[in-house]
Amino acid sequence: MSAASISRAGGLSLPRWSRLTYVAIIIVAIALFVSVTSPLLVTHDPYMFSASMNEPPNAEHILGTDDQGQDVYSRLVTGTGLSLLYGASAALVALFLGGLVGLFAMALGKVAEGILFGLVDLIRAMPGILFALAFIVAFEPGVESVILALGISFAPNFALITRATYLQQTARPYTSAAKVLGASRLRVAFVHILPNVAGALITQFAIILPRCIVSESVLSFLGLGVSPETPTWGRMIASATSYTEDAPHAVLAPIIALSLVTFSLAIIGNELRTRFDPSRRRIAL
Repeated sequence: MSAASISRAGGLSLPRWSRLTYVAIIIVAIALFVSVTSPLLVTHDPYMFSASMNEPPNAEHILGTDDQGQDVYSRLVTGTGLSLLYGASAALVALFLGGLVGLFAMALGKVAEGILFGLVDLIRAMPGILFALAFIVAFEPGVESVILALGISFAPNFALITRATYLQQTARPYTSAAKVLGASRLRVAFVHILPNVAGALITQFAIILPRCIVSESVLSFLGLGVSPETPTWGRMIASATSYTEDAPHAVLAPIIALSLVTFSLAIIGNELRTRFDPSRRRIAL
């Protein structure tokens, strides 16, 4: 009996994803595994300097060393967890800010909606990376500023998704029944509508996450993110670009890691969007 017939007979709906999606899931799973077990996987202290500068890959340093004599492999492993952590933190800030703004704006009425979504449109009018640059320059550069700046710059995406889903759900009978029973607009929004918005927000999170990781890397590359000794992918790329001819391995390693993980996350996000939003035509990959 085939898997499809078992699925029909047993009532199970097994996920049918493309091979590329499965490859993307495996790559992201490997990145998460490396992030969690990085202290066990490193072969050298990722922060330790040595006299062995710009060495090519060898038995002692499997990915070579950078211009400071630091082990590229150990810094890449450590940077995987840091880059994912900072990117995910920024995406979570965007989710909570955007979700709350969207729900409060719709629940509090037309005046609140006009004011709050006026601010949303103002932020959307600026490119995300440009807004983040202006925010970080206005405040003190650092990890917290980067996370908050990226969270604010991507929050409009979640606010718009929340508003669209809110309008769909308010047309359903259960919201009318809740209002008849005396529920306030805020209670309807946060108790009855929010659970139905969660799926769309999670899907949007999967789409925004790779953009946050790339944006954090760009800001670190420009020297506005983490401190120079912190081995995030962006900081590693920034440090190695001046020595590309002498140590191409030092810049290629973080670039390949960044490209693989962000592209894989984008594929997964597109797959989730397709499944949660059938009105969107699937992008052929």
